[in-house]
Amino acid sequence: MGMVLRRSAAVGEEARALDLYDFAFLAGGAQRVAESAVIGLSERGLVVVRVSRVRAVGGEQPQHPVERAVIAACPRGGSVAALAVHADLQRSPEVEEIGRRLAAWGLLTGSRRRMTRLGRRRLQAAEQEGSLPAYVFGGPVVLPDGPVRRGVVGAQPIPSGLGRALVRMGKALDRDSDSDSTWDSGGDAGGGFSCGGGGGGGSD
Repeated sequence: MGMVLRRSAAVGEEARALDLYDFAFLAGGAQRVAESAVIGLSERGLVVVRVSRVRAVGGEQPQHPVERAVIAACPRGGSVAALAVHADLQRSPEVEEIGRRLAAWGLLTGSRRRMTRLGRRRLQAAEQEGSLPAYVFGGPVVLPDGPVRRGVVGAQPIPSGLGRALVRMGKALDRDSDSDSTWDSGGDAGGGFSCGGGGGGGSD
């Protein structure tokens, strides 16, 4: 009886539907989720990436909680450092919930969030199926060279020992900067997310 129950449970776990961000978490943890969200929003025209800055455009509100968290990190008319956005998103309740859910389903270990054998099987099957974008599995380095790849790669998180201090510094500097003038200057100075509200007047 015990073997039958375990086998039934395993079949149930295999049958669970996972979305793009579940697979991104399996492939690269919270960092890959953050990368995939920015790339996906860019492809759908909800954010524009230039060099190391990202600007929210349009008035559409994404349905997925992770994507809504990205848009929420871009206050109307404000500017947020890329490192701060990535750090905040990776620690956000939306991303943490993905890890908890995958662990509860037996795809990750409960403590260190390492993939289990079942998790590896699900990830490999999804990659072989080919229905998800390649960046979910390989990260931004699989993108063609261009502003999106450079912007997302440039927003890689900093080592945890320096993280909090530099994030605070980045936020302080961004508060003192004019987001519109920084965006229009060509974007070569500084790395960060320049986030403007949808429906603004400036052309990109």
